[in-house]
Amino acid sequence: MTRSPQHWSSRLPFYYGWVIVAVAFVTMAIAVTARTAFSLLLPPLINEFGWDSGLVAGAFSFGFLVSAVLSPLSGRLMDSHGPRLVIGSGVCLTSLGLFLAPAIQTPWQLYATLGVLVGGGANLMTYTAHSQFLPHWFVRRRGLAISIAFSGAGVGAIVLLPWLQTIIGRDGWRASCSVMGLLVLLVIGPLTLLLRLRPRDVGLLPDGESHATGSGKARGPTNIVDPAWAAIQWTLPRAIRTSRFWWIALGYFCALFAWYAIQVHQTKYLVEVGFSPLLAAWSLGIVSVVGVPGQIGLGALSDRIGREWVWSAGCAGFIVCYAALIALEQMPGSRPLLYLMVISQGFLGYAMTSVMGPIVAEIFEGPSYGAIFGAVTVALIGGGAAGPWAAGAIRDATGSYRPAFLLAIGCCILSAAAIWIAAPRKVRMVPGRIQHR
Repeated sequence: MTRSPQHWSSRLPFYYGWVIVAVAFVTMAIAVTARTAFSLLLPPLINEFGWDSGLVAGAFSFGFLVSAVLSPLSGRLMDSHGPRLVIGSGVCLTSLGLFLAPAIQTPWQLYATLGVLVGGGANLMTYTAHSQFLPHWFVRRRGLAISIAFSGAGVGAIVLLPWLQTIIGRDGWRASCSVMGLLVLLVIGPLTLLLRLRPRDVGLLPDGESHATGSGKARGPTNIVDPAWAAIQWTLPRAIRTSRFWWIALGYFCALFAWYAIQVHQTKYLVEVGFSPLLAAWSLGIVSVVGVPGQIGLGALSDRIGREWVWSAGCAGFIVCYAALIALEQMPGSRPLLYLMVISQGFLGYAMTSVMGPIVAEIFEGPSYGAIFGAVTVALIGGGAAGPWAAGAIRDATGSYRPAFLLAIGCCILSAAAIWIAAPRKVRMVPGRIQHR
């Protein structure tokens, strides 16, 4: 039966939010892979130039540090100009860095291209940037929508990382950089034009409601637990004077320390303990694809049980991951330990991304949310920068990754505790808790 134009126009409000999610999914698939591929480039860069692990991994960390400095500015730009400017800038920087990377001959060129341009540019297209505007589009399905968008990183990894490793083995690491640069420029660039900051920019309300349907609909019980806190018009200066802001910052720093310490060094470490380079590359990709059902399932679950529980599950996943990696020293080449590391890191650990935005949004919701999240991102990116550098430096100093892995386990425990103390549940309840109450 032919659908009338009125039918499709009546469904457009619902669909447009999911169009935003679909664009975010594709962007994450390519942009996160462009950054994650640094792990694949690490061994050939060390072999070709003879540089120390800490020096090469430091380029990744340096790019994160530059991103951390610029994050408050990107948050303000997101609030004032929207995602098209921010993510479009990331497209330009990342593709430029990838196109210039084949000319690397010295460490400063490595840091400028794969560090600052690729690392900093990717940050403007990935978790941080999308966490600054996707929460505006959904309230009831916030965790589910963000988890679907972020699961693109897993799909991109399983499709693109082994392909890039094949290109590296056949044509060299320089060819893989050029191919990745074209993907960023020609795919993400045009899709960015579809993005909008808030539903009201296209005449909608969150969760796909139009003003006509949303304004007249009977509302259920409010999700606000602390009316006095929720009534405050939160700005960045006000937010940073609260203990909640700093507990979130600590939790995010520690979690990203653990996340990127292993993400950057995983391929090299697995080769050291007896796995082939191709299997190590596949493992990095499989971690991300295992994260797809974990992100979606646990993201949706966070809408029912709360953000703190899912964050804690993610921290527990990284603890198990590091324990398996330490055990591989005694059982090199063990496939069961490899599978345990992959599943715990991907299915549980990567689910943290689905609640990064909601945790901040539910505590500091308001027109300055992007600026506040951008400031929190300084700590988040700082952890992502410190992890790879510290792991590489500890490896160079001691000859073993074990001390770095133990440090990462401690960071995971501290991160989980910090988010429980920040307690978004005590400001706004998730939809599942409202229904239960």
